[in-house]
Amino acid sequence: MTAFAHHFSFEFRIGIRNRQLLFLMYMFPLVFYLFMGFLMAEINPFFGEGLVPAMIILALLAATLLGLPEAIVRAREVGIYRSYKVNGVPSTSILAIPALTTMLHTAVVSLIIIVTAPLLFDAGMPTNWIYFVVTFIAVAFAAAGLGLLIGVVAPNSRVSMLVSQMVFIPSMLLAGLMLPLSQLPEAFLSISKMLPATHGMNAFNGLAMGNAADFDPWSSIAVLIVGGVVSFALASYLFSWDSQNPTRRGHPLLAILALVPYFAGILLI
Repeated sequence: MTAFAHHFSFEFRIGIRNRQLLFLMYMFPLVFYLFMGFLMAEINPFFGEGLVPAMIILALLAATLLGLPEAIVRAREVGIYRSYKVNGVPSTSILAIPALTTMLHTAVVSLIIIVTAPLLFDAGMPTNWIYFVVTFIAVAFAAAGLGLLIGVVAPNSRVSMLVSQMVFIPSMLLAGLMLPLSQLPEAFLSISKMLPATHGMNAFNGLAMGNAADFDPWSSIAVLIVGGVVSFALASYLFSWDSQNPTRRGHPLLAILALVPYFAGILLI
């Protein structure tokens, strides 16, 4: 337990000292939050009702999808995991600790948004804080699992960034962060259910914010939890200690199985 705590503390400090991670986990989401708050408040007076959950989901996606995979790939390429293996650090800790520290950094960003949003933009606040925390954990769990899986299976930084953008950009456009899902065409609504951000926004609206949900919010929580479990399990199974000897117990294409819970969500919700 002491070794786990030391490793956790080390990873947390790295996130603060690393300029790229600091930008992705703090600067980018907070600057975007301020930009959207001032801009959208002029364009859409009702944007403030969903500003807090939308910007928190954005912060989670930036940290887990854009920052986490790159960190995993870089650590593997420079041989950090090789030294961990020599010193007996289990692969589960190697995956769990960056995910936990990333969630903690995002929790700090979320707290900043929660405190400042009603003061700066008269934004709507949660009506049920317990469900708000539950939804935050579910979204963070699903997004972190997906970020870890991308980092584990990507052969290099370019591929990890490409795959991450393939999830991040549609999330910005189709997940209900900028526009309500009800304004999307029916075909795009089905596609949007493939995104963790869509289920997160739906759960935040229906359970925590006192707004109308587009579909059953508890089903969204279930999809996020199952999606996170599948992603973490696949990341652990496909984990490689060394980029020079990328031996895995399965083919990287098995990572596609992480989409199964979201496919099921399209069919069942």
